[in-house]
Amino acid sequence: MKITRQKHAKKHLGFFRNNFGVREPYQILLDGTFCQAALRGRIQLREQLPRYLMAETQLCTTRCVLKELETLGQELYGAKLIAQKCQVRNCSHFKNAVSGSECLLSMVEEGNPHHYFVASQDQNLSMKVKKRPGVPLMFIIQNTIVLDKPSPKTIAFVKAVESGQLVSVHEKQSITQLKEEQGLVKNPEQRRRKKRKKISGPNPLSCLKKKKKPQDTKPSCSEKKRKRKRIRNRSTSKVLSGTENAEG
Repeated sequence: MKITRQKHAKKHLGFFRNNFGVREPYQILLDGTFCQAALRGRIQLREQLPRYLMAETQLCTTRCVLKELETLGQELYGAKLIAQKCQVRNCSHFKNAVSGSECLLSMVEEGNPHHYFVASQDQNLSMKVKKRPGVPLMFIIQNTIVLDKPSPKTIAFVKAVESGQLVSVHEKQSITQLKEEQGLVKNPEQRRRKKRKKISGPNPLSCLKKKKKPQDTKPSCSEKKRKRKRIRNRSTSKVLSGTENAEG
């Protein structure tokens, strides 16, 4: 392995690390064409990739890539064995599988938030990957692994971010993380923990019919005393009026 290739790879990795937050271990998505090229070139990916990138790596693939290799038959049996030893990343094509190139392209959508590398020999897929900023591209040429330099689309995106015209995905993630630490934005997990107020029904005691109080028909003792006093007053007043008339 030439030292110049490692220098170029180190330079390109530093570019992606500083501008897009690419970090170790590097997650490399392999398709069937890359596995087939590694098999023909007798390249031990698990040994040579970490040595070339000078960092820990994770070989990954998707269910769609494995499904595609199964349908292609015995010609790509060796490539299928290499892909089966990789870590399988979940894609959005659970029910209806798509082609390997289409699946890998969907894995790096929306700014490549998981910082995937794409390793492929498919020229059509490589051209589409280069149109998406922040996606490192790898391929095999002359039985050697090569990390492609940042695409013009990626460089233009970085310049726009530096001039303040755009905000990178890495910066958005760091801004939201700072806001969450300072309490300016609530963590979505805390929102889920909030209990919803239960709609309580009417009080069962309030639904009961009110009992009517029995009315007392008997007069009370106080009313009897009042009546007696009134009668006495009337008799005394009559006696007094009779005496006054007699004197007169």
